[in-house]
Amino acid sequence: MIRGLILAALALVPLTVARAAELDGIAMPDMQVADGTRMRLNGIGLRTYSVFGIHIYVAGLYLERTNNNPDAILRSSERKLLDIRFLRDVDAEDARRAWQNGFDENCKAPCHLDPHDVERFLASVPSIHAGDETSLFFTPRGVDVKFNGRSMGDIADPHFAETMLATFIGPVPPTPRLKRELLGNRD
Repeated sequence: MIRGLILAALALVPLTVARAAELDGIAMPDMQVADGTRMRLNGIGLRTYSVFGIHIYVAGLYLERTNNNPDAILRSSERKLLDIRFLRDVDAEDARRAWQNGFDENCKAPCHLDPHDVERFLASVPSIHAGDETSLFFTPRGVDVKFNGRSMGDIADPHFAETMLATFIGPVPPTPRLKRELLGNRD
């Protein structure tokens, strides 16, 4: 009997590892490894725009340990990965404006970002096409940004990294739905 249960449990392991979450036709794996750190999918969310609900991107938030508390996630020194898959084209100016708005809304005084870091980051934001992917890898040192697998650079400032992640799960996210879903609440 016990041997049968062990064999049944072992048979399920590959299915668990292979399982993925899917939203709006975008599948995200349950686990990601970045810089040797295994992270589990915390939540997958859809970013919509306007009253028409235009689908812009699907994002997956990966954490070392799942958590639904945005403040605890933002303050944590653990590594985090945000994987963003675009569903439609976004020109560079609109993307830069969205980032700037996110920084402005989630970094109110006494919060302060180095203007050179913000400027350098915004200057690197390209035009985006449906199918493009951006990944933001957050470490205790800062954030490493990749676009379609190529490095866009890193910013070695933990506060900048926290504020960048706050633009998704902080006090003023792009949409309440996206924040809720990234935190693992899919109701």
